[in-house]
Amino acid sequence: MKLEELKKERQKCLEWKNVKPWYEQLKQIYSIKKDNINIENSDWFSVGKKEDLTKEEFELIEKTAKTLIPWRKGPFKIFGLEIDSEWQSNIKYNLIRPHFNLKDKVVADIGCNNGYYMFRMLEDKPKRLIGFDPSALTMLQFDFINHFAKTDIIYEKLGVEHLELYNHKFDFIFMLGVLYHRPDPVGCLKSLAKGLNKNGEILIDTFMIDGEQEVALTPNKRYSKIPNIYFIPTIPALKNWLIRTGFEQIEVLAVTTTTSEEQRKTQWSFDQSLEDFLDKDDNSKTVEGYPAPKRVYVKARKKN
Repeated sequence: MKLEELKKERQKCLEWKNVKPWYEQLKQIYSIKKDNINIENSDWFSVGKKEDLTKEEFELIEKTAKTLIPWRKGPFKIFGLEIDSEWQSNIKYNLIRPHFNLKDKVVADIGCNNGYYMFRMLEDKPKRLIGFDPSALTMLQFDFINHFAKTDIIYEKLGVEHLELYNHKFDFIFMLGVLYHRPDPVGCLKSLAKGLNKNGEILIDTFMIDGEQEVALTPNKRYSKIPNIYFIPTIPALKNWLIRTGFEQIEVLAVTTTTSEEQRKTQWSFDQSLEDFLDKDDNSKTVEGYPAPKRVYVKARKKN
């Protein structure tokens, strides 16, 4: 199937019985049109103020935002409504922010979720900013924010495997928290390389395990209660994957341990979060007995 045909096919998800109620609720806010509203690009990506709305408009926005629960990435503040997401994504963004300059670059965010990182990237003034994510719910969350933010960000309901088929290549690609969800991480990194322009760069983060050996953990069924986790490498193993898929100048930016400051349950998220995924008696382990989640952040350049 050609890419344009695939994109049209995926838009049909809006008619699925589990998605249609979200979409129907979202369409109600399209009647609210506000121009020249204040946008604050900070830890809480904020659009507008409560006094910009009537009481009825605010209640409609609040109802729509709650219909789109769970909000995993954020936080957002929409006309004073605080959407306190499960992940405090500002922590990750502030960590990686010193390591890139996107001005006038064509940028992709693979696995962009609801677009929090892309909204934050607007401060860098990229030439073009495109998100890839096949999730219907996160696309609708993005549409909810962007209806008021009115950005030029493009949201594609596609995955990393479609990068090499896309109608242009990228100067910089982010892939944050995706690699461990891919059953073929080497093939995934090859797709990133094929999607880059000459001298293009990537910035990724992934779960990791400690060790100097060039090995990866392969969890049995679940890791930290997450079912679709396939390979968790040591840093040497990750570097080997990058070298073998056409990258050089590999730079380890940071290694972090996930804490409840960054990931926790809120009224806007799931009923369970990090504290439920760790061993109650030893939080250095997951409930399955694996090492607790740690992340490595890496930047690399395409080898030409």
